[in-house]
Amino acid sequence: MAIQTQIKHSARVRRKKHIRKVVHGTADRPRLTVFRSSKHIYAQLIDDESGRTLASASSLKSGEFGGNKDAAKKVGAELAKRALAASIETVVFDRNGYLYHGRVAALADGAREAGLKF
Repeated sequence: MAIQTQIKHSARVRRKKHIRKVVHGTADRPRLTVFRSSKHIYAQLIDDESGRTLASASSLKSGEFGGNKDAAKKVGAELAKRALAASIETVVFDRNGYLYHGRVAALADGAREAGLKF
């Protein structure tokens, strides 16, 4: 079972490297990156030129317990609210090697519905 987990992780890291060759965030259009654990989901807006995190949200910080689709959608909406408060309207989406399905897609949908453009 442990070997299967290592294979999945190394495949995600490989996909992540291919994505990061293309996706690059700036101060005007930062990179929205997603990290998905078994219990929670995390999202950040990153300016790659200066190496700074401009805004972040997670199911852990927001008091939402669990990492299900509903929590992911709320995290996306919370991140969009914080981004709009920092006068950021457009972002580049970085799925971080995960498939665009389930919780990752729910987070993106929540951010779009709250006003972010990508």
